[in-house]
Amino acid sequence: MTNNNASTALRPALGSLFDLHGRKALVVGAGGGLGLAVSRGLATFGADLIVAERNAELTDAAVNALREEDLDSTGIPVDMTSTAAIDALVDAHPDVDVLVITPAVLVRKTLLDHTEDEIDLQMDLNIKYTLLLARAFGAKMAERGRGSIITFSSIRASVVEPGSGMYAATKAALVQLMRTLAVELGPQGVRVNLIAPSPVATPLTADVRSKQEWVDIVANRSMLRRWAEPEDFVGPVLLLASDAGAFVTASNIAVDGGWTATDGLARIE
Repeated sequence: MTNNNASTALRPALGSLFDLHGRKALVVGAGGGLGLAVSRGLATFGADLIVAERNAELTDAAVNALREEDLDSTGIPVDMTSTAAIDALVDAHPDVDVLVITPAVLVRKTLLDHTEDEIDLQMDLNIKYTLLLARAFGAKMAERGRGSIITFSSIRASVVEPGSGMYAATKAALVQLMRTLAVELGPQGVRVNLIAPSPVATPLTADVRSKQEWVDIVANRSMLRRWAEPEDFVGPVLLLASDAGAFVTASNIAVDGGWTATDGLARIE
C-alpha cells in the first residue's frame, strides 16, 4: 500500500535534489570543452562556482564564456603540477563542497616508443597531482563532515588500444586510488567518484578527429553511434555533486554510449 502522506512530504525534497545553492564548487581544468560544460551545469544549478586553469589567459576565457551566458564564476589560475600552488588553492578556499578534476594528458604512442619523459608526464598529471589535489581538498571536506570529489577516468582503464597503454595504465591506477580515497573518507561524510568516458570530442582527441575514417570508427563503436560530447557529462556530474547522488560513492560511472558493454564491436543492424 502506498503511503500518500509520506509521498506528499517527500515532494519538496525531491524537487530540490539537484539544487546546488549554498555550495561552493571548484572545477579544475574549466577551460577545456568538458570542463567548461561541467562548469556551466554547476553554475546553472546554483553553485558558487570557482573555475581554475593553468594560466590567467585560459582562466579568464572560461570566466568570460560563462559570463556570456549570464553565469557568475570566480577565476583562479592554478598550476596543478605544483604542490605549492595546490596548497595555496586549498588555503584560499578550504570550504569547497564540490571538487571536479578534469585535466589529463595522453601521449599516443606504443609503449616501446615512449620516452621516459613522456611516461613521467602522464603519470604526474593523470595520477600524482590528481591524487594530491583530491586528497588536499578531501582532508578539508572531512573536517567539515561533507563534500563530493569527482574525477575522470576513462574506458581505457578497462579496455585498451595500441598507442594508449600508458594513458590506460594511469587511468586504471586513478580508479583504484579514488576508490580507496572514497573508502577512507566515507565515514567523515565525503563522497569520491569517477566518470569513465569513451572518446570525447575535445582538444585531447583532435588527432583522432583529424581523419574522417577515424571519426567514423569511434562513432560506430558507441551503441548510440556517435562521439561523446562535453555536454553529455553535465548530468552525471550534477548527480554526483548534489543530493541526488547522496548514496553514491567509490563508483566509476561509465558514460560511453554502451561501448564497454559490447567491447565496442557487437551491434544489431
